[in-house]
Amino acid sequence: MPTLHLSQDPRADQLLAESPLALLIGMVLDQQVPLERAFSAPSDLKDRLGGTLDASSLAAMDPERLVDLFRERPALHRFPGSMAKRTQELCRVLVEEYGGDAAAVWSGVADGAELLARVRALPGFGEQKAKIFVALLGKQFGVRPEGWRTVSAPFGEEGSFRSVADIDSPAALATVRQAKKEAKAAAAAAPPATKAPAARAKAPKPKQKPKSKSKKAAASPRG
Repeated sequence: MPTLHLSQDPRADQLLAESPLALLIGMVLDQQVPLERAFSAPSDLKDRLGGTLDASSLAAMDPERLVDLFRERPALHRFPGSMAKRTQELCRVLVEEYGGDAAAVWSGVADGAELLARVRALPGFGEQKAKIFVALLGKQFGVRPEGWRTVSAPFGEEGSFRSVADIDSPAALATVRQAKKEAKAAAAAAPPATKAPAARAKAPKPKQKPKSKSKKAAASPRG
């Protein structure tokens, strides 16, 4: 079992390491909030549920009840309503397609491409987030089907500090955060892409009216 440093809270990080469902939920919540908050939320949710975190129970829960749990202070996310809904959608897919076993998403895959496709199909996972999760599984959980680095590029690159996949210590968190800050600043400073001006369409020439024939008939020669 890996020693994680995603939430920077030992108890919450231990849950992420032990519970594949907690790890998936944390990854889903990792947007528009500090990553420490996103990855500590599964532990708080488990406490609010009475000490259990189960995909089947979450999938069957009254949606409004789950929203209330997300909204309870401190809120589990900046957008508790939409994220509660997304978490429940995730759990329903896990129940319907993987028997409620979150780890089954990555167990027994043939290669990296299949792993990426499975993760990408989960609610809350776009292309980039799916790649980051595949990189996280490979770098910190030892889930390394053939081609995993290739399909998760650039996040699967060895020695990189691009995402949560590379956070294996408090120092690494600071490095990743600084790298993201610099990348954001560079993107903001880059000149906008210029487009070639579109060629102006030539206006069609007005049709010329045919010249009218002379109404005067030519005089015929007299005999």
